[in-house]
Amino acid sequence: AGQGGGVRANREVALFSHIFNKAREWGYTDQANPCRGVSRNKEAGRNVYVDDADFWAVYAVAERHIQFVMLVAYLIGQRVADCLKIKITDIKDGALWIEQNKVASKVRIKLAGALADVVAQILQERGNQKHNALFVHLGTARHNGQPLTYSMLRGGMDRAREAAGVKKDDFQFRDLRAKAATDKDEALGIEAARALLGHKNQSMTVEYVRHRKGKLVAPTVDVIGVELTAKKGCRAGEKKCKM
Repeated sequence: AGQGGGVRANREVALFSHIFNKAREWGYTDQANPCRGVSRNKEAGRNVYVDDADFWAVYAVAERHIQFVMLVAYLIGQRVADCLKIKITDIKDGALWIEQNKVASKVRIKLAGALADVVAQILQERGNQKHNALFVHLGTARHNGQPLTYSMLRGGMDRAREAAGVKKDDFQFRDLRAKAATDKDEALGIEAARALLGHKNQSMTVEYVRHRKGKLVAPTVDVIGVELTAKKGCRAGEKKCKM
């Protein structure tokens, strides 16, 4: 099976295993879980880095609520679900308080610079709503003012990518977490990236970000006296020939 089929098969085995374990827990069976010992297909981790050109191309044609969540997701580097669940009450003491769903890690992100500006604009444009969700649909009358859901986000990203001519394989919303971490690592170091992602140790962060873009390194130290000139007529292999 291809990568997609193998991944789906793994998910189906995991789902069936969970269902069977629940049946055992509720007393419907005392048989061993038939999924035990079933080998899983090897999954290749996603290693895409969204470059700035693709980000801004999609942003330029995206609906307003998609633009807002794109910016915040990049600036705070959190998972999709953790971004969508942000509430106005999570904004306090000059920071955005995040409790991650996956590992229950808590992160406070300072409301400063671009993040402060974006959040202020969101609060202004969302208006007064009966709910507490930060991100709201700002489009059609049917959904206007409703909390932004995953399906709304997915549909909005699909439309924006198509309009921008960006392939889905080159930019998925979840890639913004890796982009944020990679850019943070290059600007301020791996520890800053680790803290932003909420990882327990740097080794997790290194595995997560370094393979996305490739570590930025310096060229070889010039110990052979490379000299760039406009000299013509050099023959390949001539030691005295200058570049």
